[in-house]
Amino acid sequence: MLKERVLSAIVLIPLIFAFIYLGGYFYLAAIVFVGVVALYEGYRMTGVISFWPLFISGILLEVALMFAGPEQPLSPWLGDILTAGILLSLSIALFNNVKQPATKWAWSIALAMYLGWLLHYFIVLRALPRGLWWATFGLLLTWTTDSGAYFVGINLGKHKLWPRLSPKKSWEGAVGGWISGILGALLLGEILLPGISWEQWLLLGAVVSFVAPFGDLSVSMLKREIGVKDSGNLIPGHGGMLDRLDSLLFVVPLLFYFALLWT
Repeated sequence: MLKERVLSAIVLIPLIFAFIYLGGYFYLAAIVFVGVVALYEGYRMTGVISFWPLFISGILLEVALMFAGPEQPLSPWLGDILTAGILLSLSIALFNNVKQPATKWAWSIALAMYLGWLLHYFIVLRALPRGLWWATFGLLLTWTTDSGAYFVGINLGKHKLWPRLSPKKSWEGAVGGWISGILGALLLGEILLPGISWEQWLLLGAVVSFVAPFGDLSVSMLKREIGVKDSGNLIPGHGGMLDRLDSLLFVVPLLFYFALLWT
């Protein structure tokens, strides 16, 4: 398991940072690809995928929301996009001949909005002044926090953090991730984004490493309800795309607002 995780990281990390560095249409295409794959995994888990018109309408809504944030091309039509997405998908759901069509519709809307809106922050963060470094900082800090929690948890974890949602997570792992996040923010901030005080990095590290597990637990709640361990098996040792996005979906929006205040 650990060997697979490391090998996957060795292959994927350079590719990820290449897209962040290139920016522009390369970066946008990568974000859209990641979002569509994650939505596909979510729809497969919840059974939405079995009715392809609902699946297609969900993808359209998700991608539209990625470009409907402030100062983005579709921003003036955010309300129209949401209205059209809800009405179109609900009309389509009427033709879904399953036992619980309303439940499938609710999953389709919830997942498309969850992924589409939160992924738009990945785009606007990269577009900020020094956005290249903020995006790099966000990824590295989240991975530092997750890695600290993982290694402390498997070696020292004894007290369950939230057994109803994630039986393997421990308080020891959560504290390990929190400390790793604070130290990581102090080090990475000084290297990647000089000019910001250590007190600010201390605050950001504490907040981000506290919030990150909630992203993980949110997806765990979804998987627990459905009865699956991972959202997919796309990334050996890591599970699916949604499994790799979960913490980042909570961290990146928060990071965007910190970056707005400090740049």
